[in-house]
Amino acid sequence: MAAEHTFPDSAARLAAGAATVPDEFQPEKMSLSMGPSHPSTHGVLRLQLEIDGETVTKADPVIGYLHRGDEKIAENMTYNQFVPYTDRLDYLAPLANNMAYAIAVERLAGVKVPPRCEAIRVITAEMARISAHLMGLGAFGLDVGAWTVLLYSLEEREKLYKLFEELTGARFTTSYTRIGGVTRDIPEGWLGRVGAFCDQFLPILEETLRLLTRNKIFMDRTVGVGVISKADALAYGLTGPNLRGSGVGLDLRKDKPYSGYENYEFDVPVGTSGDCYDRYLVRGEEMRQSVRIIRQVIARFPEGAWHATDARRIFAPPKDKVLTSMEELIQNFMIVTEGPQIPAGEVYFEAENPKGVLGFYIVSKGGGVPYRLKIRSPSFCNLSIVPKVCTGCLISDVVAVLGSLDFVMGECDR
Repeated sequence: MAAEHTFPDSAARLAAGAATVPDEFQPEKMSLSMGPSHPSTHGVLRLQLEIDGETVTKADPVIGYLHRGDEKIAENMTYNQFVPYTDRLDYLAPLANNMAYAIAVERLAGVKVPPRCEAIRVITAEMARISAHLMGLGAFGLDVGAWTVLLYSLEEREKLYKLFEELTGARFTTSYTRIGGVTRDIPEGWLGRVGAFCDQFLPILEETLRLLTRNKIFMDRTVGVGVISKADALAYGLTGPNLRGSGVGLDLRKDKPYSGYENYEFDVPVGTSGDCYDRYLVRGEEMRQSVRIIRQVIARFPEGAWHATDARRIFAPPKDKVLTSMEELIQNFMIVTEGPQIPAGEVYFEAENPKGVLGFYIVSKGGGVPYRLKIRSPSFCNLSIVPKVCTGCLISDVVAVLGSLDFVMGECDR
């Protein structure tokens, strides 16, 4: 009778074999640098990946290629002079950046802007949200192979840029807001053109989203990929659509309303799975809600002044008075040369920007220049989750994860 033989299972045999193989013959992991010139890193982000075959075992984001020292620059110029620098944080939504910074300084100065100014700021902020989400949607689609979505997005953004140019005189870096108001009132007929844009935009948005929402290739690339749990989203300080995609319904426009947002009805979309697909769905719904807000603002647009009329040391007088009155001429000269006179104190204000919560912490010792200024940029905080969420993904999944996070390196590096 033949002797019986027992064989170890495959896992045990692999473990036993690995123990007998010298270290120099062990499989090696590869270090792969992804970026900063890779198109799917959306700018100058570099990911230092450690890969085992096609699987990512480690992902370290390397930032700082775009660092400009904005916070130190702010401490060496007047409050109004820093407005153009806020354009260059999230440069896809400069009007929203302007608004967050101006409100922070106004709260420090105790200035209350009139309802018309608040309404203008809300319209421009929601238009900026649509513009930023369109770019994020188009880039995300392109990352995973959907070229047509980008073309749709760019065409609608071009229409928004024309409206921005009518209002501010610039298409991209608008520098429209001022401490205590805005640069100028809305032009005649502008609200009607904004309403007409909203009417034609919604059907195009639905058509654009239909290209992706039930597309099998897009779903295969995003459903169940890059899952961020609710606990991890909170622990890593995620905000905006990335946080809401993980099931946390935090939106400062609802929870800590500012600039009159409490007067408008809108819904806060929240995801359930926290994957790339949920983050895409949240941004799509946010664009619908932004249109809803804009329509409400237009319907009840207030009359009156578009700047604070009782802040003589803060907001420059009208041009016609500067040219005809010595007192206003001196006031304008002092504001331009010395800056708006802000009392001593400190303030922190954060606004719900397209990428998440943009916060400004300002310390004043009095006068027209901030003593200290710090920026809480959402893209910087949102990128902190990359090492955790990309570990275990395939290399192709990293592209989808980065597209779903929708970051901008301008505000990450500051």
